[in-house]
Amino acid sequence: MNTTRLEAFSDGVLAIIITIMVLELRVPHGTELSSLAPLWPVFLSYLLSFVYIGIYWNNHHHMLHVTEQVNGAILWANLHLLFWLSLVPFVTAWMGENHFAPVPTAMYAMVMLAAAVAYLILQRTIIRSQGSHSVLAAAVGGDRKGKTSAILYVLSVPAAFISTAISGACFAAVALIWLLPDKRIERVIEGELGNAGMRE
Repeated sequence: MNTTRLEAFSDGVLAIIITIMVLELRVPHGTELSSLAPLWPVFLSYLLSFVYIGIYWNNHHHMLHVTEQVNGAILWANLHLLFWLSLVPFVTAWMGENHFAPVPTAMYAMVMLAAAVAYLILQRTIIRSQGSHSVLAAAVGGDRKGKTSAILYVLSVPAAFISTAISGACFAAVALIWLLPDKRIERVIEGELGNAGMRE
């Protein structure tokens, strides 16, 4: 099976997730700029989650670009990832509406940790299907970025009960790690194309 339907379905789910999140931004009743002030936690949590969903969409796109075929295990691993991402609007709204209170912030961190683990599982499932010499395996390598992100999410869970600012710093660090498009896959593809040109 090719990846076309998997990509289309995943793109649709991610688009719906973003739509649900933006619908949580309630219009204030006042007409002054000051009426927006109470909404800043909701907007900040939306912005953070929007960046995260964008990062997942970007990296998911790159990963499937080098995936030649999908099987049942890949389909279920992808659904596992989408399940956790589908919970992002709920924990985003809960955290924002409660001004980054410890329990909602810790729950947000746990959902993001579960999504990160699910992404790693999907990545490993694709590599196992394509072989250790595949483009994805060569590009990912030891995947320090993915493992670092998971560690930061783990730290952000207990940190939420100490200081939500620490959790926020962990969230921001993960976003900064991934904010720029991941070039690992593109570099491997360009290297293979260059080698193929030299052989010709």
